[in-house]
Amino acid sequence: MTRVKRGTVVKKRHKRVLKLTKGYWGQRSNIFQRAKETLLRAMAFAFKGRKLKKRDMRALFIARISAAAKGHGISYSSLIAGLKNANIALNRKMLSQLAVLDPETFGQLVKIVKG
Repeated sequence: MTRVKRGTVVKKRHKRVLKLTKGYWGQRSNIFQRAKETLLRAMAFAFKGRKLKKRDMRALFIARISAAAKGHGISYSSLIAGLKNANIALNRKMLSQLAVLDPETFGQLVKIVKG
């Protein structure tokens, strides 16, 4: 069987990993084995972070809606229940935007819920 020299393939793979780990501290940025370990860990954290971001944003939306609702004399849970009963289908992101950027419209929604 003939001998296969893989120098160029290995160099290309190493360069790809080392390029992704540029800026990491110490050996993590320039020693392939350390860089590979760190990159795998970083990718796992990035994946987890994308999931956590959605959770954090929803919590932020709810906090904003709750604060605005209290300003109009109604609780968050009562507001959401009232909107559901009135067949107003607005998600929490849009309600949050209304509460922050357009308080008058948010106030009209609260009136609908109270009435």
